[in-house]
Amino acid sequence: MGDYILKTERLGLRLWKASDYFPFAEMCADLEVMKHFPNVLKKEEAFSLITRFNLHYEKEGYTYFAVDILETKSNLPVFIGFTGIMKQTYESPFTPNVDIGWRLAINAWGNGYATEAAKACLDYAIKNLEIKTIISVASNINTPSINVMKKIGMHYSGEFNHPKLVESSNLNPCIVYSYNSPKKQ
Repeated sequence: MGDYILKTERLGLRLWKASDYFPFAEMCADLEVMKHFPNVLKKEEAFSLITRFNLHYEKEGYTYFAVDILETKSNLPVFIGFTGIMKQTYESPFTPNVDIGWRLAINAWGNGYATEAAKACLDYAIKNLEIKTIISVASNINTPSINVMKKIGMHYSGEFNHPKLVESSNLNPCIVYSYNSPKKQ
């Protein structure tokens, strides 16, 4: 399995490394990638986000993992973004809770990578980490992410005005989907 914490048929999910910083910053500066967020990120903000992901992993044992495509023409893995789970504690009817999320570079869109990686993370969270409830949140206009939520077996749980998006009224309300582990008999 190498450096990968999770592997799917086409993808490897791993901890962040130094070579991810600039490609991630470039991805987070892309207007199309960030259209469902309040704004693009400056390089320092993207770097800080990776630091937050790494610290969350040290504390909790999970995070939003870096995602690589494993088989490429060059036979070298290619970083395409992140998918994973993190605790969220902002004020809402659905938090505190563990959130599953993803963000992929535009050249990775339309290949089913978000669904494939998110399904692997959801299964890992339930089976290996024994997390009982997982939510996913997206702006109500973010149809691609809402479709991923449905494809991985999550169910509509409601909507709310995200407190971190009050300055971006076009992004509220947010839709929440959740997955609850079946109770053991």
